[in-house]
Amino acid sequence: MIYQIIKNEKNYTYRYLILTLNSYAQTKPRARDLGVPFDGVTGKNNAITDVPGIEVGYKTLIEGNGKLEPGKGPVRTGVTVILPKGKTSKNYPIAWFNLNGDGEMTGIANVEDYGLGYGPIGITNTNSVGTVRDAIGEWSYKKFSEGDFIDFSFGLPIVAETWDGMLNDINGFHVKKEHVWEALDNAKGGIVQEGNVGGGTGMALYHYKGGNGTASRTFKIDGKEYTLGVFIQANFGGRNDLMIAGVPVGKEIKEYKPILNNQKRKDGSAIVIVATDAPLLPSQLELVAKRVTHGIARTGTFSNDSSGEIFLALSTAEPVTNEKGSLQTWNVLTKEQLNPIFKATVQATEEAIINTLVAAEDMEGINNNKFFGLPHDILQEILKKYNRYKK
Repeated sequence: MIYQIIKNEKNYTYRYLILTLNSYAQTKPRARDLGVPFDGVTGKNNAITDVPGIEVGYKTLIEGNGKLEPGKGPVRTGVTVILPKGKTSKNYPIAWFNLNGDGEMTGIANVEDYGLGYGPIGITNTNSVGTVRDAIGEWSYKKFSEGDFIDFSFGLPIVAETWDGMLNDINGFHVKKEHVWEALDNAKGGIVQEGNVGGGTGMALYHYKGGNGTASRTFKIDGKEYTLGVFIQANFGGRNDLMIAGVPVGKEIKEYKPILNNQKRKDGSAIVIVATDAPLLPSQLELVAKRVTHGIARTGTFSNDSSGEIFLALSTAEPVTNEKGSLQTWNVLTKEQLNPIFKATVQATEEAIINTLVAAEDMEGINNNKFFGLPHDILQEILKKYNRYKK
């Protein structure tokens, strides 16, 4: 772990926690390592980055302890970026589904009309959506606007949020454009960090510590192998609702309840990105995005009134446009071939959520509020009790 000292415009000193991607991720167990059984075949890293070309970047901000002082801290937040086509301006087919709209995702009108996305996707806390959107736009302008290519001068970035106000000084607006640029510049493929990192730093999940999680599946259609990956920023659910591998884990564990000093926790949100290299139309990707609902339902949630569940699905197999820009050619699978993709989406979504719980660690934030990580040893005992433990 590396710490970096920075002073903001008010001359408050912040110590931002920077986690190195590969070394940190490799030392932490994942749900499968604890004996949680899952169906389906994963990709190499069991992550969204198993889809060729996809990169993920984080900036994690952790500073201070004790009483909330708006503008000073404590800080428990950050930003996550997903680059579907790496650090390029290439487009990609995309669609979205709004299960429960108590949340925000920018750029959706453009997605609806064009069925194409351009550039990075950002995920952060509720009050930092504007900053992240503007930062992605400026980064893209500086990186891609050359010569006659000016239409990406600010773009229409897609940025979504979940609320971290139980642990983070959310009204302090601690995420700055420089943090977003750092996450973008450092985005990479391969192993993906999970738990208390990036935009997921201050989140809670089923009244345990939440954050980020990912998983992937491979499958064949008409003899050709494809990959599908899921990434989630998870911040939702009540304790008694939690189900893991069909087991009522939330009801079984009586300890490790959150410490919330003079505050009541409202339900949060779930932002899910599904990516695949299977060639799909935007209308088909909307069907894929809808299947995320089944994956999160397997973990027990019923989408509480105050929880925003918003899902994106994209394909890295972009259409081909002729030289004049007057004709696009799409090669796509038929709807009758989509069942393996639907199944992979459900399976990977479920596993990504449980991976989030397994990776997230105890965190104390504003006013000494605290969420505990899911206890691994107790989880294994419960799985064994219900004959669901997989060696």
